[in-house]
Amino acid sequence: QLQLVESGGGSVQPGESLRLSCAASGATLDDQAIGWFRQVPGKEREEVGCISSTDGHTYYKDFVQGRFTITRDNAKGMVYLQMNSLQPNDTALYYCAAEPSVGGYVCIPGAFRYWGRGTQITVSS
Repeated sequence: QLQLVESGGGSVQPGESLRLSCAASGATLDDQAIGWFRQVPGKEREEVGCISSTDGHTYYKDFVQGRFTITRDNAKGMVYLQMNSLQPNDTALYYCAAEPSVGGYVCIPGAFRYWGRGTQITVSS
């Protein structure tokens, strides 16, 4: 059973950066599409971006606007979300998720079956 654990969250000021990590255990990431999602209280969980299992193709939600980058290191069982120019409205609980894939993916929460417990990011001055 694939298990995911997020880390790297914290409190930062507007304009600062954070790198989130997602560590996998129990199974290889080689054949998993990975997504990053976020949720604030009272709102639905939304996609931040996803990365394919094969060619590293990435997709980002419009609000990312070039500020975030998803990378993966299958050999280490790790996926990363580099977040730059953070703003207060990026404050949320951030999750990584995985879905078995031979290349394609649908970057929405309902399309992913394995989830971590999340890591909190708070952006405020």
